[in-house]
Amino acid sequence: MGFASAIRARSPPFLIMNQPITTETTVAEIVRAVPGRSRLLDQLGLDYCCGGKKSLADACRRKGLDAATVVALLNALDATPTDRDGDGINPDKLTLAELCDHIERVHHEYLRQELPRLDFMTRKVAAVHGEHEPRLLEIRDTFADFAVAMALHTEEEEKLVFPAIRRLGSAAAVSDTSAAPLKTTLEKLESDHDRAGSALERLHALTDNFSPPEWACNTFRALYDGLRELDWETHQHVHKENNVLFPRALATCGAM
Repeated sequence: MGFASAIRARSPPFLIMNQPITTETTVAEIVRAVPGRSRLLDQLGLDYCCGGKKSLADACRRKGLDAATVVALLNALDATPTDRDGDGINPDKLTLAELCDHIERVHHEYLRQELPRLDFMTRKVAAVHGEHEPRLLEIRDTFADFAVAMALHTEEEEKLVFPAIRRLGSAAAVSDTSAAPLKTTLEKLESDHDRAGSALERLHALTDNFSPPEWACNTFRALYDGLRELDWETHQHVHKENNVLFPRALATCGAM
């Protein structure tokens, strides 16, 4: 069952806030309720964007973690009086149009600024140190494919998909004929996200979780730090689309 099909099969379609966390709570629901929980899940290597439909128990089992311990860690985090929103934004509190605007302004703009910088750095570090560390050549190729795919992906969203979603948010009624094309388009975008997630997982492995060797120069170290930030930022970006924006858009046009 694909991500979109799993969402349609759930009832109700959206998270009931303040539900206790159990091992059967989906990873996406955990982050939707309190976005700042994403940082703990990132530390544990639990995927809450492309893998968000999995239960916590399933996600922990795949990572060799004890789900009950993770529940306890999350409860302890919730009991800590601090601002735990991952990037200061709770996407559930935004309208469809506001969420599209936020994703473009924050996440798409981040990619426009950062991808060219990382493109230069992956090329330079691979050229200088690739003979000593051959994995840098694969890092370069993996990043280059990721960057091209994400540039095309964000362009499609800004020119076609987000304008359609904004119209959904402002329309008094939505015809049934708009549902099927939107479902198909969003399923394609989710497939793009899956491929981006696979690329980031590969970068994790190739960089030893973004840990440069002791002999690495400053540019080498800066590259790994930039890739680590790209990984975290992409998780935030994809979560807001896969787990919030797309399901709400489908529900608005009666496609859930």
